Amino acid sequence: RKEKCEFKPQRPGRRIPKYMPPPLPTNKKWFGTPIEEMRRMPMCGARLPHLRPSASHTVTVRVDLLREGEVPKPFPTHYKDLWDNKHIKMPCSEQNLYPVEDENGDRTAGSRWELIQTALLNKFTCSHDLKEAILRYNVAYSKKWDFTALTDFCEKVLEDAEAQHLFQSILPDMVKLALCLPNICTQPIPLLKQKMNHSITMSQEQIASFLANAFFCTFPRRNAKMKSEYSSYPDINFNRLFEGRSPRKPEKLKTLFCYFRRVTEKSISFILFLICNKSQLAKYTDVHINVDFANRFVGGGVTGAGLVQEEIRFLINPELIVSRLITEVLDHNECLIITGTEQYSEYTGYAETYRWARSHEDKTPRDEWQRRYTEIVAIDAFHFRRFLDQFGPEKIRRELNKASNFLQWPAAYCGFSRPNVPPQHLSAIATGNWGCGAFGGDSRLKALIQILAAAEAGRDVVYFTFGDVELMRDIYSMHTFLCEKGQTIGDIYRLLLRYYNEECRSCSTSGPDVKLYSFIYNTIESYADSTD
Repeated sequence: RKEKCEFKPQRPGRRIPKYMPPPLPTNKKWFGTPIEEMRRMPMCGARLPHLRPSASHTVTVRVDLLREGEVPKPFPTHYKDLWDNKHIKMPCSEQNLYPVEDENGDRTAGSRWELIQTALLNKFTCSHDLKEAILRYNVAYSKKWDFTALTDFCEKVLEDAEAQHLFQSILPDMVKLALCLPNICTQPIPLLKQKMNHSITMSQEQIASFLANAFFCTFPRRNAKMKSEYSSYPDINFNRLFEGRSPRKPEKLKTLFCYFRRVTEKSISFILFLICNKSQLAKYTDVHINVDFANRFVGGGVTGAGLVQEEIRFLINPELIVSRLITEVLDHNECLIITGTEQYSEYTGYAETYRWARSHEDKTPRDEWQRRYTEIVAIDAFHFRRFLDQFGPEKIRRELNKASNFLQWPAAYCGFSRPNVPPQHLSAIATGNWGCGAFGGDSRLKALIQILAAAEAGRDVVYFTFGDVELMRDIYSMHTFLCEKGQTIGDIYRLLLRYYNEECRSCSTSGPDVKLYSFIYNTIESYADSTD
């Protein structure tokens, strides 16, 4: 009788993984060290040096006049303009021109800032007025930009009283904030380009003015796409937020208008610190650094339709959005560190279920520079088209260094490392399933990579598995096992390389037969048995 037979080649001497980690309690919601026992800001922080500008640190306020509870004074006193490829091209620049025709039909160059002021100072009574104002100084996009989401929000989502308050109070106050730009932001702001290590310190008032201008789409040269001057930078103007009928857009607009209402109703006094820590890239440490699972264009789809971890964080802490104005696409060995942003909103849900809930009063304490003790590190993960690709040596090195400078390669270490800060002054890292989901990352591999990067950087880790109980138990069991067996960072790295060579490189299916953690358990146990 003829039958179909399937033969599976067996490697001689191949051992089937048999080690099973000890059972864990079934009713626990967390494992490891209690958060209260980890190093946290401000308790573990070292005293800050005096704030002062330098060649690698731009400070846009008068440091000699900084007083607790007072609005920082801009530096310099009078507006200084620079229109070049190293600095933000400001809407209020004298070089921001547009073609106009005089009474004789001759074309001359007019001031776009004057046109912006004229358009925005007109009274808004409905969304159509706002649309017409924005298009007056964006004529090239009058037939391209779609304001459906903004119109629906004003006419179908808001109650009559809410819409009236928006047009009579919030938007006029936002206009004032936007048009104060040359009086508030007087210093040229450098662009944080690739391969550039630079820090920028600015006030929340300055950032609010930048964001008001972003809402009204006033930033020049930032709307064109492919091969344009700013094609390697994220969007900053909010025109994409206003388009389409996505149910996400009303909730995004609610969240952002909550911010604008708050910042226009009170004086803003505290300092925000941005640092682009590029070309840096470990043992476990403490909490108050939050990992932003970033797109390489920081902020991802926050001004578009995106609404997952990164976009939500940028919405509830909108001051993060200003990083899109200045930060070039992150290279493989680069990250962005942002300190001092304030949370303005609370929310529920995720993606399609995201809902703005209410205004939030941020009570996070402040440091000597009057910044909130909130540090967010944006590290972008690699997008894997094939599941097996992520186990390759170069990809492992890339992700390790993005999180941590582990092997003088770029990824996790870059974000976690602070080379000049003693470990006892480093707070723990709060992170989770970085680069998983749509990016195709394996959650157990990514957890191990972040653990190694944090160890090399001298930081503790608080790992959130977002309700995945099995993953929580697997990570804890693996960490406990590695510690008990005295495995070093180098040992574990070499195990990852062995796993690729022995299980993944010649694998003809979508995934290897032996899972990563099983391989690690079995290999270490086999080695221990052979040396007994």
